Amino acid sequence: MPYAIDLFSGAGGMSEGIIQAGFHILFSSDINEAVQKTYVNRHKQLGLIQGVNTYFELADIKDLTGDSIRDSIADLDIFENKEIPHIDAIFGGPPCQGFSRAGRRNPNDPRNRLFKEYVRVIGEVQPDYVVLENVAGFCDMKLYDFEGLQGNNYDDMVIPDILKEELNLIGYDILEPRILNAANYGVPQRRNRIIIMAYKKCMKPPRYPKPTHDENNMVSLQDAIGDLIGNQKIKDDVNPVLTQYQLDSINGRTPDVNGNPIASKRILNNDLSRHLQLIKERFSLFEEGETGTNLRNRIITEGIDLSDKPTILNHLVNNSKFTKDEIIIKFKNADVDDKLVDALLTKKNMRHRLSRDEPSATIVTIPDDYISPFENRTLTVRESARLQSFDDSFEFLGKRTTGGKRRRVEVPQYSQVGNAVPPLLAKAIAQEILKVIE
Repeated sequence: MPYAIDLFSGAGGMSEGIIQAGFHILFSSDINEAVQKTYVNRHKQLGLIQGVNTYFELADIKDLTGDSIRDSIADLDIFENKEIPHIDAIFGGPPCQGFSRAGRRNPNDPRNRLFKEYVRVIGEVQPDYVVLENVAGFCDMKLYDFEGLQGNNYDDMVIPDILKEELNLIGYDILEPRILNAANYGVPQRRNRIIIMAYKKCMKPPRYPKPTHDENNMVSLQDAIGDLIGNQKIKDDVNPVLTQYQLDSINGRTPDVNGNPIASKRILNNDLSRHLQLIKERFSLFEEGETGTNLRNRIITEGIDLSDKPTILNHLVNNSKFTKDEIIIKFKNADVDDKLVDALLTKKNMRHRLSRDEPSATIVTIPDDYISPFENRTLTVRESARLQSFDDSFEFLGKRTTGGKRRRVEVPQYSQVGNAVPPLLAKAIAQEILKVIE
């Protein structure tokens, strides 16, 4: 059996795909206690028992060494009185916040340099194959006055070029980095990620996985989560029969150590948010596929009927000088200024009502941004996990969500899902490594 290591593991999206492809994960690590609980619990469910046949270390990668990783593997019960095996592949996705185009890109973010630590561990462990995953912004982020592991200085260079030079110095060639869209590999979500695959110079080079899905057969949001609709009448109308994707999610894709997938006995992590009536009515203003910016433009240019939105009307009366009838007329005739529209929508334009007939937009860590196409609410943790291609039996532990400054240190369930590598994308990549190993 091929053996793998998963670093920056998060809750375990990459690991799910690695296991689905046929690898045994001997060692994994992350710095956060919340993801540790989820990760270790899932692996126990799969028969991967801490200290017996796998080892998870809660650690900063700066504190990991090739020797410490080998020692942890050597102490596993399955290798008692046996020589520890060679590691076939290391997988990892260093934190991406400093690279992401979705937020502020900060070239001085210290997390940008964690890939250097990743390269150091690769050099010390010497696996045959290496996979690095990150956001698309990793491609064109430049670092200045960056010192490599052997003292080489890189100035005004994009990170993939630095990575290529650094890996070359420790005996690896790399394939040209490629951006893969998860939707092309059976994930019901448009999620672009840069993938970099490297291999020892003496080994056969792998290939990037060929797409299995295109615009004609991508898995839609409705295919993925139509059976999770809360309103029974809507569900019966929208999703009368379980789709293949839903069945796969329920029956399980990830095998345990005996080769048996884990079926879900009940739907986990599927609590609905308790929205105020004002919020529900605001959500109802969005047409399917419409963003906050699009909605605002439609209100200003075409007008909108608020006559059946009593809570919104009361809110607008209390925040303006107009009566209900005047407000209804003004909005219907598109006779409104920014102040009145702000009172209606708030200044937040990030919201987006998803489309049922397409793959989802990229799942993020904050649940407020996406509205279900079927009901006036945000997505549940389980719906987000389905759109990432997690099995239903995969349980996310810890707080459901958090807010404010706590987001800097806490990793609740929504963040665990949003930060994960989609398992089906990870599987497609790991299968290509497996082909050349075999």
